[in-house]
Amino acid sequence: MAEKQLMKGNEALSEGAVRAGCRFFAGYPITPQNEVPEYMSWRLPQVGGAFIQSESEVAAINVIFGAAATGVRSMTSSSSPGISLKQEGISYCAGADLPFLIANVMRGGPGLGNIAGAQGDYFQSTRGGGHGDYRLYVMAPNSVQEMFDFPKKCYETAYQYRVPAMILADGTIGQMMEGVEINWPEIDPKTIAKPSWSLGINNGRERRMVGSYDLRDGMLEKMVLERVKRYKQIEEKEVLWEEKMTEDAEIVLVAYGISSRVALAACRIAREKGIKAGLLRPITLWPFPKKRIAELAPRVKNFLAVEMSLGQMVEDVRLAVNGATNVNLFAKPGGSPIFAEEVYQAIETIVKKGAKEYATVK
Repeated sequence: MAEKQLMKGNEALSEGAVRAGCRFFAGYPITPQNEVPEYMSWRLPQVGGAFIQSESEVAAINVIFGAAATGVRSMTSSSSPGISLKQEGISYCAGADLPFLIANVMRGGPGLGNIAGAQGDYFQSTRGGGHGDYRLYVMAPNSVQEMFDFPKKCYETAYQYRVPAMILADGTIGQMMEGVEINWPEIDPKTIAKPSWSLGINNGRERRMVGSYDLRDGMLEKMVLERVKRYKQIEEKEVLWEEKMTEDAEIVLVAYGISSRVALAACRIAREKGIKAGLLRPITLWPFPKKRIAELAPRVKNFLAVEMSLGQMVEDVRLAVNGATNVNLFAKPGGSPIFAEEVYQAIETIVKKGAKEYATVK
């Protein structure tokens, strides 16, 4: 029988990572994710792991490079401006094909912004963020339960395809408290097969060097193209999403994180008032569920992207729809909360008044 505990989102994320085999953490405090390093500082020693509070976010990500190169399941976390500081190191890790877990508990921006939950880091997370041609596997939880569950999936995907993985949560999810089912046993890291590149001299092979570049002519192109093959496999096999009431929907809302919970409440209001509204929630932001949205587009009159930013995910919705129907935007940036009633008003304006280019931010 599953054990159930009342936990804060950041705490659930940390416990989920530990139970998924994380044994090394390096990070630096920043609101609203401070509970993550605080939790890890006492939890990891309990399971024989190690915690380092680095002198900066830049130092933390470079420490992670070294830890991940040994094969140990490693993790770092921060919030928006802290993740920005880590971008060069993340690019180096991606170039070295190192799997590890990054958690970004988003706050308002740009710049220092504020400490309220926001979703302005979508582009940064799904488009790489640092320099060069690379991708992160990005999962977006919308509950404290998923904060606990997703580290396991992130580690499995990261190690299978040798890519960094990210949990992209907004500050609201990180700070809110809900009941969490501790529904799977702690993984023993000793049972996890280490990748061959972390083993050094093994079975007669020469010692292997872990690095992010090869300056021989044509080698960078070869490395990048090999990586792209793995990215395509991820797009084919690892995309995740959830649908609610889309079977007969005339308008489909697309939202992730805390916005998806608000959007679902708005859909229920719309249904009560005779409007056939449904929700598609991307669980992976990269890979994005573009094929499923493309399948829905010919029979859905309108899409409405709901997000706590100026409008970033909406671009992926438009690319997926490819002109087959209308794509509208409900955007609320700067860490301001979204309310179901105001999203319903947008639904009503689009469906009943026939607005074809509705947007709260123009």
